[in-house]
Amino acid sequence: MRLVIVVFTLLFSMVANATIDTYEFKDDATRERFQQLTNELRCPKCQNQNLAGSNSPIASDLRREIYRMVEDGQNDEQIVDFMVARYGEFVLYRPRVTGNTWVLWYGPFVLLAIGAVVLLILTRKRKKTAVIDETLNEKDKARLATLLDKGKSK
Repeated sequence: MRLVIVVFTLLFSMVANATIDTYEFKDDATRERFQQLTNELRCPKCQNQNLAGSNSPIASDLRREIYRMVEDGQNDEQIVDFMVARYGEFVLYRPRVTGNTWVLWYGPFVLLAIGAVVLLILTRKRKKTAVIDETLNEKDKARLATLLDKGKSK
């Protein structure tokens, strides 16, 4: 009996929290702008959810605010600037390229270039070692191995 009560309580609490926002738009272009903005902006409360998919109260308020701004004729840049001014760069899934986000945008390419240089240096060293090994005769190779063993034992 307790299990049935717990299940019904959970179901009713989920239904009470589930809200559906319905907005009337002038035309399809305005609706698409609204949907694009709510899909591109992150909920400030949720860790990794956009405004369109979040059920948090703040996401609902922000959807309503974006709807108002879209209906007032503000462009996308003004709406995004408002959100960034209010909640910081966190609300953007694609942060702007600034001094603070330079590493985020270009860091992977720099690391890739450094890795390519290191790989190039290592392959050149191995080629030089292979050339030295090919030019030595058996007597020189044995002498070199002896000298290397003495160096390791010190």
